[in-house]
Order: sequence, then structure tokens, then C-alpha cells
Amino acid sequence: MSEWVKSERQVERERVRRSRARRSASIATASTIVFIVLVVWGITSSPGWPRVRETFFDGEQFVAALPDVLEGFLLNVRIFLISEVLILVIGLLVALARGIRTPAFFPVRALATLYTDVFRGVPTILVIYLIGFGLPALKLQGIPTDKATLGIIALTLSYGAYVAEVFRAGIESVHPSQVAAARSLGLSHFKTMRFVVVPQATRRVVPPLLNDFVSLQKDTALVATIGPLEALRQAQMHTFNTFDYTPYLAAALIFILLTIPMARLTDHLAARTRRRRGA
Repeated sequence: MSEWVKSERQVERERVRRSRARRSASIATASTIVFIVLVVWGITSSPGWPRVRETFFDGEQFVAALPDVLEGFLLNVRIFLISEVLILVIGLLVALARGIRTPAFFPVRALATLYTDVFRGVPTILVIYLIGFGLPALKLQGIPTDKATLGIIALTLSYGAYVAEVFRAGIESVHPSQVAAARSLGLSHFKTMRFVVVPQATRRVVPPLLNDFVSLQKDTALVATIGPLEALRQAQMHTFNTFDYTPYLAAALIFILLTIPMARLTDHLAARTRRRRGA
């Protein structure tokens, strides 16, 4: 059996494609460099640039604030990681509760619906205020007083409602024939959800879930409003002492360095999902 060899026409077609790709990449790179140079030149040559540089781009203030901001950012990361796990658990449980159709479990379904309606309607920062200041004010035994813990509770309650709706959309996107086939094989409703529906739904909702977690990473800065010394609070302390806003820029850059890779991963997974579906 002879080995398959590309025809001359196919080889030439691939060579043309590679040439066009290289030319497109070169043009895109050159235009980007020119655009950046023009923007930088326009900004730095403007009359107000010295004042902007002094207020937002002070190198000394940046170096002085960066260690404290990085130390505070570790708390942001810890809040994010703990909240993320709790949000996934609560979101999935609420989504499953909203899918129960048995009349005896109507109160559970109604409670899950009420939870999503309330916490999707209340701004996240207001939830943080209610939990961060309201719970300690009750002075009841067993209520945590650590501000970071209270912030985790607030973020979990707020984002759990959004993630629950994402999971519910994924569960409802699974074709009913999948459920019917599983039930015809003798699987119970619980096993059908566990082994058939939820795994498929989870794969489908990964991109929107990652979008929510990009927002969650940024919203961990809102916990600063109740007192923990995270990145934003550390930047505020430096700004209050120097009346220079460069520490805020340092905090913003750190958040950007973390959120951009997550955003690109989300885009990659969304594109891969579209390719699998033939879109």
C-alpha cells in the first residue's frame, strides 16, 4: 500500500495560507506598535501630563506601596479561593433544588427561588454591609467576628445566587432524551442527575462560571469596606498618608495581572465549546 503524498496544488495552497498568515501577523504587529507609540506620544505631550504623572505614576510611591499591597492581595486571593468553593457547592445545590418537581418538596423549591431572587436583586456591596456590620451587631453566640470571614459569607451568598442560575441553565440545556434514557435503564432521579445530567451540564457552563469568577476576584476588593487589610485597604492607607494615587494604580495592576489570564482561559474554553458543537 503506497503512502499518501500531498499533491503539488495542495502544497502550494498551504504555502499561500502560511504566507498570508505571516503577512497578516506582521501587519497587525506593526499597526499595534504604531498605535501604541501615537497614544503614548499624545498623552505625554499633553499640557496636563506632568500633573498626571506626579499623581498617578510616581515611581517612588509605587515601590513604597507595592509590598504592602501585595501582602494585602494575598488576603484577596484567600477570600477568592474559599468563596469560590463555597459558591460552587451552594450554587449547584440551589439549582438542583429549583429543579425538583415533586409536590412534597415545593417548600424547598420555593425557598431556593426566593434565595436567587433576593440575592440577585441586592447589590453585592449592600450584602457585604449587611453581613459585615449587621451580624456582629446582633452579638449572638457563634456568629463570627473576623471581617474576612464575614466578607466570605457575604460574597458566597451574593454570587451563589448567580452561579445557581448558571447551573440551572446548564441542567435545563441537557436534552430530555438523556433523562428518559437514564430512567429507562432503571436509574433513580438522584442517580440520573448525578451520573447523566450534572456532568453534562457542568461541562457546558464552565465558560460562564469562569466569567462569574473573574467578577468575583475583582469584587473581593469590596470586602475592604468592612475593614480587612486586603489590597485596596492597603492602597488606601498609603494614599491617605501621601495624597498620591499611585498605590491605587499598583493595586489595579495586580488585579489585572490575575484577571486577564482567567479571561483569556474563558475565551479559549468558549471557543473550544463552539468548535465541538460545530458552530
